Amino acid sequence: MVFLFCLSAFAAAYVAILLIRRARGHARRYGKSKPQRFHVGDIPRVGGLAIFAGTACGWTAAAVAFHFENRGFFDITLAVALAWAAISLPALIGGVAEDLTQRLAVVFRLLLTGGSAVMAVVMLDLSMVRVGIPGVDALLAGVPLAGTALALVAVAGLPHAFNIIDGYNGLAGMVALVACLALTYVALQVGDRQLAGILLCLAGATAGFLFWNFPRGMIFAGDGGAYFWGVCIAVASLVLVKRHPQVSPWFPMLLLIYPVWETFFSIYRKLTRGMSPSVADALHFHQLIYRRVVHRVFHDDETRRILMRNNRTAPYLWAFTMLTVVPATMFWRTTWVLMLFCALFALSYVGAYLMIVRFKVPRWLRR
Repeated sequence: MVFLFCLSAFAAAYVAILLIRRARGHARRYGKSKPQRFHVGDIPRVGGLAIFAGTACGWTAAAVAFHFENRGFFDITLAVALAWAAISLPALIGGVAEDLTQRLAVVFRLLLTGGSAVMAVVMLDLSMVRVGIPGVDALLAGVPLAGTALALVAVAGLPHAFNIIDGYNGLAGMVALVACLALTYVALQVGDRQLAGILLCLAGATAGFLFWNFPRGMIFAGDGGAYFWGVCIAVASLVLVKRHPQVSPWFPMLLLIYPVWETFFSIYRKLTRGMSPSVADALHFHQLIYRRVVHRVFHDDETRRILMRNNRTAPYLWAFTMLTVVPATMFWRTTWVLMLFCALFALSYVGAYLMIVRFKVPRWLRR
């Protein structure tokens, strides 16, 4: 387990440093007036390529070990590794294309993440078989296409949820890392070594990327990284729930409630203001934390000051995320407890958002 994690981490970190040295040219095309920009300088936004490379390296190593020994702790065959790589590629390509050109329309990126979702449904026989609500579960059992449609929405949508929270050094990467580790833990608890190995490689590659991303911000995951995280974690969550009835469907929901709720709340917020949900703005929760909570950063160099303030933003959201990750990992079997924590998170999020908007942040939180 440790070898596979470290191999993926090393491969991702190595590819990342190559991109840092040779991919700065495209970063100059990233508009300085974009509302979601909170950094100074030309930073490569193609970290998704490093994350994919590290993950693919881990999957390949596990598949080679399985082939030569006719066994393996993680039971990852070459066919399984190729299937997961193929499923993630449409979304990854769409994200990287946007990172490089800044010209790929939202509708095309949605189509490409939808392509990954279709491939997952076809190649892995993916569907949402239950949601933990008796009436709805009966409907899913009687109308299998409904479960397939929900799986398509989940796999196509989660990449964009990760993209929304990808705004500061270490934020989306750490959310992805802890989600992968929590899913790995539960997969091992139910004896699914193959899924655990898939996720462990992704976790290792994410850790290797974070080595350069936090706190120094030398490379960003970009849309490619966010989409790759979203597709793999969404597919893994659905596979885990479908294969193992003892795992509550609300376990991955609580585990990923932060990016999911941020997405729904952002859509609601923009619609009430008469805006299109696809229009970027600077009013996401993490952006408000940056502007109204993180203070007391003084430095003569503007670049250093912005970097230091950027670095202090993510830990606030890490703590917020751990409020869901810990109970999700502890109560992964118990649906009603997980549902309760989801409701508590939603209420806490809205309350915190309104408090920040109204400048009522407690002094002890401001740093």
